[in-house]
Amino acid sequence: MSAAQKLVLLPSLTVFQLPNGRVSITRKFIEGVEEFMRHWQGPMTVLIEAHAHQGDNLDNVPVRPSDLPFTLKIVNFDHLADEPELQNAAVVLGCVGCRQNHIPRLCNRLGVPCVLTAEYSLSTRYQIVDTYTPNWLWNLRQRFWERRQEKRQVKALRKAQGVQCNGTPIYESYQHINANPLLYFDTRVTQPMLATASELKQRSSVCLTGRPLRLLFSGRLIPMKGAQDLIQVARHLQDLSVDFQLTICGEGESSAGMREAIQAHGLSGQVHMANVLDFHTELIPKVKHETDLFVCCHRQGDPSCTYLETMSCGVPIVGYDNEAFVGIVKTSGSGWLTPMNQPLALAQKIASLSQDRPQIEKAAHQALAFAQKHTFEQTFQRRIEHLRSLIPPRTSHGLNTAASM
Repeated sequence: MSAAQKLVLLPSLTVFQLPNGRVSITRKFIEGVEEFMRHWQGPMTVLIEAHAHQGDNLDNVPVRPSDLPFTLKIVNFDHLADEPELQNAAVVLGCVGCRQNHIPRLCNRLGVPCVLTAEYSLSTRYQIVDTYTPNWLWNLRQRFWERRQEKRQVKALRKAQGVQCNGTPIYESYQHINANPLLYFDTRVTQPMLATASELKQRSSVCLTGRPLRLLFSGRLIPMKGAQDLIQVARHLQDLSVDFQLTICGEGESSAGMREAIQAHGLSGQVHMANVLDFHTELIPKVKHETDLFVCCHRQGDPSCTYLETMSCGVPIVGYDNEAFVGIVKTSGSGWLTPMNQPLALAQKIASLSQDRPQIEKAAHQALAFAQKHTFEQTFQRRIEHLRSLIPPRTSHGLNTAASM
């Protein structure tokens, strides 16, 4: 294959090396690369770093790199200058971050266009620091590191040929720094998986009867996602005499404490812990057919795929006003924002919606209409078109014009 056809990916994700030549990697990442392949229609290589510890992603799977439909090569990003896969690329798609700040400069030297993916704004990274670093001195030092890192990322973005921004917060931060920004919303929901009009009508008819409001949360049960606040929300709903059922899907470091709190506060009749559900065969059907509202206690503005995936099922979201969800509500016209870290305010909003269920039905239609424009396939098609638009023309000698200058 010619170099003009090769796409090289440098993800921020790492793999964990297992015995017998296998690696642990997320299923979502594999599916994403496969979708890139369908739209790119040429050879692809993933250059990825290994990590010393297994990650906490809920969809980690063990695979042999040789069994994947694309080339997966474990490398050290500090030593990419002599990597032939990089030298022969038509375009490189990397990520902003401390491990890749030097990549645009390296690609410019090789005459290969480089595009960076960006997800976490500086304010979101500060929120993550605050969640996991309560010690004031370590918090201050970590915030200082993040400020320095942001300056380095901005320098890298200025040298890159384009940037692909996952979510509105990072797009608003970086759209004026790079000449070729692209906004997209992360999701795993394909066109055939979208809720249909008949499914939406059937579910809404149940909601409008006044039966218990069916609430759901799905994701990692960790402090960063505010999972423990769900129990407080449930307690307040109980105090507000709201007739509800809350299902919590997922696992994480907060799981045990949440289960104990459910028992301690007598919520076992209304709150159910469902563990991790298979995304395609269990979670999506449950959201489509058995959920009226998604309750989101995310404490920081990361561009979670949860938003679009939930809306793809025709389910509106009520949650804390982190910057990512604020962007989703403003862009889609669906969903309700409540003050950050205030479970009572969130419960009061749910109580209000329980008394005005036609409002839930209206928001469900708005959510689905937005998601229909941002399916898995459409998102990757836009990203591929963006990459192709940044590949310079070839010279008569088969070299990039940029490289011959």
